[in-house]
Amino acid sequence: MAILQVRSIDDSLYGALSRRAAMENRSISQEVISIIKKYLATPQTLEANPDESALRLAGSWSDSHSGDQIADSIRKVRSTNRFQEGL
Repeated sequence: MAILQVRSIDDSLYGALSRRAAMENRSISQEVISIIKKYLATPQTLEANPDESALRLAGSWSDSHSGDQIADSIRKVRSTNRFQEGL
């Protein structure tokens, strides 16, 4: 059987592990193994394309204008607003 050693555990994390182990009547090692088994048994969904995930979260739109046209439009609005704010 393999041995796993973990170093530099934050005191608050160790305390939480200790309390959780005590509630389950387990040693800290047994509790850590239980937590890892539960985590690994849960299917993890990995996105094939992280960019698509970000777009779904942030939202996106389709536009017939080119990127340069959109940037020019934004620059015009910013220039106009700055000028009007200064008056």
